[in-house]
Amino acid sequence: MGPIWPSYYGECSALLFVVDAANPTQVSSSCIQLLSILSAAQLASVPVLVLFNKIDLPCYMSRVEMKSLFRMQDIISWATQPITILETSARDGTGLADVLQWLRATLG
Repeated sequence: MGPIWPSYYGECSALLFVVDAANPTQVSSSCIQLLSILSAAQLASVPVLVLFNKIDLPCYMSRVEMKSLFRMQDIISWATQPITILETSARDGTGLADVLQWLRATLG
């Protein structure tokens, strides 16, 4: 789906980027995809919510590990967009109230 994402950028008011925190083999490709999205001119001021999902699985990487692997501090320093990070479990609903709160606050 990544190749068609730019066709939707013009309509974005906020961006949710979901990362599988239980799959360390995908971290580098997810990071590259996030950097590509953040560098798009149309998204230069769009607020970004990065969701580390699947925290309900026993093999998930902690928030600290994910932030380190993603080099989130470097990304946040470099990005022009405000970036928020949350942990979620789509399966059991953990963190979803925080996502809704972020959306309400961001989209007002």
